[in-house]
Amino acid sequence: MQHTIRNVISTDIDGLKAVLDSSELFPSEFLDDMIADYLTNPDSEDIWFAALDEGTPVAIGYCAPEKLTEGTYNLYAIAVRKELQGKGLGGEMMRYIEDVLRQKSARILIVETSGDAQFDLTRQFYLKLGYTHEATIREFWNTGEDKVIFWKKL
Repeated sequence: MQHTIRNVISTDIDGLKAVLDSSELFPSEFLDDMIADYLTNPDSEDIWFAALDEGTPVAIGYCAPEKLTEGTYNLYAIAVRKELQGKGLGGEMMRYIEDVLRQKSARILIVETSGDAQFDLTRQFYLKLGYTHEATIREFWNTGEDKVIFWKKL
């Protein structure tokens, strides 16, 4: 199934909060502060994007350039409504942001996730999309919870 994927607009916020609540990526009440600069600052370099199904947001992504680098971006968040997970929408979202970044002449996309067992499928997802497991920082998120960093040349 193909979805419409585009940059987030302010009227998407309530639907995006529902995506966050469903996916449990992070508490949806954080979204307003996180996205405020993007929505109000025309010079923001943040990239917030969403997949829509018949006008309703069903996935969210957030990417921004890494400070003090040339053409390196970090994907800080990607989430798909729970009932749509495992059906290819996450891959569509990743292809979309990779294409957007290539148009900006970006060189590298970094993705970070948890090393916990509950994120096994997430790590497999990035490997399947051609990302390289570049590093693991032990106990980064919490005692016993590593940060796993993936890298892809665009």
